Amino acid sequence: MEEYKITSHSDNETIAIAQNIESEKFPNMVICLNGDLGSGKTMFTKGFAHAMGIDDITSPTFTIIKEYVGELPLYHMDVYRLEDSHEDIGIEEYFDKGGVTIIEWADMIKDILPEERLDIKIKIADDNTRVLILKPHGEKYVNICEAII
Repeated sequence: MEEYKITSHSDNETIAIAQNIESEKFPNMVICLNGDLGSGKTMFTKGFAHAMGIDDITSPTFTIIKEYVGELPLYHMDVYRLEDSHEDIGIEEYFDKGGVTIIEWADMIKDILPEERLDIKIKIADDNTRVLILKPHGEKYVNICEAII
């Protein structure tokens, strides 16, 4: 499986990358974000949401799932606090609800993630620089990566 790397030198560049991916969105799109604390997962989500016309985004750390209304529904998840992927909170139901699902700390629930999705690992290179490693699972996601690179 091919990987695509994009370097961001600022929060604004991370937002721009997210907005480029948003321009290729489609119903039932799933984006899985992973990276250390402070790597930019929520910043990426804010950029994506802003491009959808949604401005007030906060990390759903304590609520696990936040739903927003935009061009398509946006389901923003932070699964860091889940004890295991089989906690019965209906995460899988969101994958087919016609919106875009963005999951922070997605590796924690990898056994229930849909087969087709876009994995994005955000690595901290230094104080301002991030390396986003995109791993597409499925042809739609490969096409997105090729369109934005």
